[in-house]
Parts: sequence; structure tokens; C-alpha cells
Amino acid sequence: MKFPQRKGNSKEVVLVLDNIRSRFNVGSIFRTADGAGVSKIYLCGITPVPPHPKISKVALGAENYLCWEKRAFTWRLLEELKKNNYYLIALEQGAGAKNIFSFQPPSPVSKVALVVGSETRGLSEAILKRTDIQLEIPMRGRKKSLNVAVALGIAVYYLTFAVFGV
Repeated sequence: MKFPQRKGNSKEVVLVLDNIRSRFNVGSIFRTADGAGVSKIYLCGITPVPPHPKISKVALGAENYLCWEKRAFTWRLLEELKKNNYYLIALEQGAGAKNIFSFQPPSPVSKVALVVGSETRGLSEAILKRTDIQLEIPMRGRKKSLNVAVALGIAVYYLTFAVFGV
């Protein structure tokens, strides 16, 4: 479903959800995206789309007015976003990942796409190689990862307010 993108700020943040399986996580991401002022969510691969009762239960209506679009292939979307001057950030753990809280964007960056993937498989190499940087949230406990909706919430708020000042 396409709604008009949010206007009023010279900087823009979009989210790219690659193969997120849980409708509850998708709903949570919609609600968080609204709170953070995200202008659009791309639902890629097997990521479920509204309307669905499980998405609505968590999104609390955000899915009805936040701009979103379904895409079959994440890699094609990333190539399109890159051509449109988006800085592509993968939120993914791995050898090449940098601490998100030490991240300094190149200047000037006015459009950002935050890419997240499946909780069990993460982002594929085909996706990672198309991004500009891979960032991770440092983990201090025994568990080495967070729920995808929680991790996205931390990342989108940190990036939009602390880093990009959106």
C-alpha cells in the first residue's frame, strides 16, 4: 500500500525489512517507525504485509497511515535506493560490523536506508555487499543478539536522533 511519504525534514530515513517472518515483529516495527519519524517501510521477500490482525495488534494503527511498499527482491530495491543517493546501513552482526555507537556518517548524508533481516539467518552476503556499512549493537550478556524489532528500535532512534539529527 502506498501513502504519501512524510515531508518537512531535509533528511529522510526509510526501513528495509528483508524476510522478517513474524507478523508481531512487523507490527512492532511499524509502531516504532511511526514514533521515530521514518518516512517509509519496504517489506521485502517473505515479510508479511498489512492488513493482518497480528500486525494490527502490535502496530496499533500505524500500519494504516505509515507509507509502506511490498518488494519481492531486496537486492533490487537496494540497487534502486543506491541510485537515488541513499546511504545503506545494514544492521547485522559479523566480522566486518562496526559498533553502531561509534558510527560517524560520511558528510553530507541526507537519505538513509536501514536494512534488517531474518532473526535466524540474518542478511545474506548478496544484501550485505550492496550496503555501505554494516553496524551492530554491542552485546554484553550471554545472549549474542536481540529480537529484530528491539534491535531496529534501538538503531533507528540512535541513528535518526543522535547521528543524523532528523
